Amino acid sequence: MTDEPATRPARNLDEVVAARSSNEDGPVHDGRGRFDLLFEPAGRKVRVPPGVMLFDAASWNGIAIDSTCGGHGTCRKCKVKVLDSGGPISSLDTRAFTTDELRAGWRLACRVEVSTDLRVEVPPLVTRPKAATVGVGRKVILRPAVQKRYVELTEATLSDQTADLERLFASLDDLELRPELHVLRSLGSVLRESDYKLTAVIVDDVLIDVEPGDTTGRLFAIAFDLGTTTVVATLLDLSTGTPVAVQSMLNKQQSFGADVITRISAVMMDARVLDRLCLLAHESLNELAQSVCESAAVRPEEVYEVALAGNATMTHIVLGIDPAPLGVAPFILSTRMFPDILATDIGVTVHERARAVIFPSFGAYVGGDIVAGLLASGMDRDSRMRLFLDIGTNCELVLGNADRLVATAAPAGPAFEGAAIRCGMRAARGAIEAVKMTEGGIELGVIGDAEPQGLCGSGLVDAVAELLDLKLLDSSGRFVPDDEATTIAPGIGARLTKLGKERVFVLHWKAEVGDVDRSIYLSQRDVRELQFAKAAIATGWHILLEEAGLKEDDLQQVLLAGSFGSYLSPASAIRLGLVPKLAALRVVSAGNVAGEGAKMALLSMRERAGAMALLEEVEYVELSDRGDFNDRFIEQLPFPL
Repeated sequence: MTDEPATRPARNLDEVVAARSSNEDGPVHDGRGRFDLLFEPAGRKVRVPPGVMLFDAASWNGIAIDSTCGGHGTCRKCKVKVLDSGGPISSLDTRAFTTDELRAGWRLACRVEVSTDLRVEVPPLVTRPKAATVGVGRKVILRPAVQKRYVELTEATLSDQTADLERLFASLDDLELRPELHVLRSLGSVLRESDYKLTAVIVDDVLIDVEPGDTTGRLFAIAFDLGTTTVVATLLDLSTGTPVAVQSMLNKQQSFGADVITRISAVMMDARVLDRLCLLAHESLNELAQSVCESAAVRPEEVYEVALAGNATMTHIVLGIDPAPLGVAPFILSTRMFPDILATDIGVTVHERARAVIFPSFGAYVGGDIVAGLLASGMDRDSRMRLFLDIGTNCELVLGNADRLVATAAPAGPAFEGAAIRCGMRAARGAIEAVKMTEGGIELGVIGDAEPQGLCGSGLVDAVAELLDLKLLDSSGRFVPDDEATTIAPGIGARLTKLGKERVFVLHWKAEVGDVDRSIYLSQRDVRELQFAKAAIATGWHILLEEAGLKEDDLQQVLLAGSFGSYLSPASAIRLGLVPKLAALRVVSAGNVAGEGAKMALLSMRERAGAMALLEEVEYVELSDRGDFNDRFIEQLPFPL
């Protein structure tokens, strides 16, 4: 049986009707009439034309269905239960579900074409993934752009008719302030209602508000790390410099694909998708902002500044800027540095005049999150030679020290996010995140100490590293023959078996032993996906070393940034050749350095200026125009012996 051809998801309902009505492989509809879809358990009812794919109908009506491929039919994660009738079964459905599950109505939403009224049960989407929320940020001198000044003014009289604003500015004569019109509209009433005792709220040299009484102890800001997969928000008390709440959630854009290229492609195919993606980014940021404020008993109006660090594509989208030029050669940014904007411009409902600081980008694939990460790690101030890696679908790499910094980006693909892996899943409850093997047995570390449901990126790296150490995988990435496996590792060799024509290694039997189809396994194709990702990253840092005139032995430390880097085993990464061969203690998890950099920019004007200065200090190396990249990539495919 062969897979159905993967068609791209239609990006609007009119387009999908036209596409399906002209599709020779599918049923032809006349495009007339509407069908009712009822999504449970939310009880949401929508009406759509015939021929629309269920995934598209849900996505365009704000109903979140899990997906990493954006509805292309390749990830097999958009699982829904079609109640009552179940409906036709596609060839992809037969590979994604057991016979009993198919009878119960389970289908892939991207393969269900609406041709009648349907009632659909949508499993809850994991919105709180396991994410790095802290990092290796340096200590900073507390000097935020936001400050409050409490003043007690003399009351106006017939003999003292000084204007209200001049009276206030006279008490703040150490500052040269510019007022906003918003302030002038409320100043008179606030002065008189507070008996001329009030607090001035200042951002940089701008007076943005006046508040009755002394509110100097209530001064907050929010740092956002806007990732392609995960969004993290940290609420900061600017009067003490300490974080008071932190929350993370999945980026709501997930239904449009797991990586930036898929989302850029969606915009290129239908310009209206940009508005939808922008809105979803705004919703993600604002939900987190309200959540951190609620958990810390802070009113949103007490948040006067936000900072956002994200890759170039996420930053363009959240600002409503067309990201299409980032996805095609020569990969050009609309701008490296962004103008002054308000928090409301990125959908965050806090103080109405709160500013938003947007981190600049080095290039189309080395964005503001890396600028923030470099700021937090202090690579530009350190004499040690260090390699900074932010591993994900796109891997950003920076090499250097205080004398010189060079950066590049490598297309690692979605394997580390659990996509393109047969039993892959995000780093959420039930994901295998760590694997230990001996000749006699296997030990799994599972997020939440739950029953294993799938394999996330760190577990994938561990599993392959362990199989290499046991010599159940050779350096080319090929599983050894079955008889050889049982000789090498008698206790686990029998786990190396076949599913159809493909060889697989079973990590966990979900049903009875021997039921490979329902097990959690590592396939030969999964190993190849990891090899491709590893080769792209290794090629990147080898080229950077060459550009800097250095060798692996010259490196003193490797920093693994981001959520994936926080949970990746240094020993496994070294074993695969994913990072240079150093002592494991020199490969350090840096955590959420993008979020740490965003926090530093809010806490210190000096650090904010340092982030902007990095734009001129870092040299960007483009890999895509190198004639030797493919040959170098092929050289890095084998695992180290």
